[in-house]
Amino acid sequence: MFTWPGFELRVALRFLREGRMQTVLIIVGVAAGVAVIAYISALINGLQNNTLNKTLGAQAHISVRAPDDVVTPAAARLPGTSVLTETQPRAQRLRSVANWQALLPLLEKMPSVAGVSPMVSGAGLALRGEAVMSIALMGVELERYDRMVGLRAKVVSGAARLSPGEAIIGRELAQDLGVRVGDRLTVQTSTSGESLRVTALVDLGIKDLNRRTVIVPLRAAQNLLALPGGATSLDVTLHDVWVAQTLAEALRAQFPYKIESWQESNAQLVSALNAQSVSTSIIRAVVLAVVVLGIASVLVVSVVQKQREIGILRAMGATRAQVLRLFLVQGAVVGALGSLLGLLLAVVLIWAFTTFVRGSDGLPLFNIRLPLNTALQVAWIATVCGVLAAIAPARRAAQLDPAQAIRI
Repeated sequence: MFTWPGFELRVALRFLREGRMQTVLIIVGVAAGVAVIAYISALINGLQNNTLNKTLGAQAHISVRAPDDVVTPAAARLPGTSVLTETQPRAQRLRSVANWQALLPLLEKMPSVAGVSPMVSGAGLALRGEAVMSIALMGVELERYDRMVGLRAKVVSGAARLSPGEAIIGRELAQDLGVRVGDRLTVQTSTSGESLRVTALVDLGIKDLNRRTVIVPLRAAQNLLALPGGATSLDVTLHDVWVAQTLAEALRAQFPYKIESWQESNAQLVSALNAQSVSTSIIRAVVLAVVVLGIASVLVVSVVQKQREIGILRAMGATRAQVLRLFLVQGAVVGALGSLLGLLLAVVLIWAFTTFVRGSDGLPLFNIRLPLNTALQVAWIATVCGVLAAIAPARRAAQLDPAQAIRI
């Protein structure tokens, strides 16, 4: 009687060595499949993370605002009567979030919340000489806002400071107005105006934002927009951006404010990310199916070629279960070796992408990496697929009649 697992492993490796060319080809095929899966997974994850970082780099995960102004009908409809009315939507005005100073610490105490920043935002004009640009004016508390979006890390010139009479502006806006760090510009709103000194230029990751953004101290924006002591929104950032929708729904049930998650304000982006994930899953499934079929076809051929050897093993005392395990071990070995080779190839592809693929500015398009858990997951799936692919050939080998097999 032969012992498990040493007998099955030794014979499986011997069979693989004897069919060396077939073994090499199928291992290379498995490696190619694993490399494609690992590389595409890393590429899509890197692309999605880069897109999210650029989109959410200067945007709150959850925004808390005052509820919209609505028009209340003059009279209620009486039973049995019809009322023809035409209601014109009410023009929205800048309004402060009621009791925002009390709401802010409540939000900060929530476990999933990373930071909360009050903001006063509105439209205005930036003037310097004859140049006039339409802007989005943002009044913030610098330390809170920096913790939320990492503003200081986005500075490309100067130093991020927001003392009274100072402003931080987008890089493209500075180019359009012809200003540099230390220069002054005038910010004009419908109610007021103020001359401000530029302390820093920032790159928010999106040129349109860079072309419109002027960041000033919270109190300065309150004065410019005629909203003393107010905040038009409380911007909330989370430790995990994907819980924003769930938390927003919970907050809407608890507070009478207009609360919107980043998924709701970027619905098209979320749809595109979901479509990418689905497409990636389909590609993985197709590649895995090809890998399984490749391993199965090689092992079927191996069973046909090794019928005599299988008959001899059975005549020497090997059980059907041992013959079954023999071919399952072959599938596992092929899957494991192909996984290792495929992961090495994926690492080379990722290195080539990050090293040689550049954008128009000469910088890498985005960074991608292969996390250890993803690599282990791919290797495990490929090995399991190798075992599954071996089931049918293994059962066929186990059912061979020893006498007939030896005569072949």
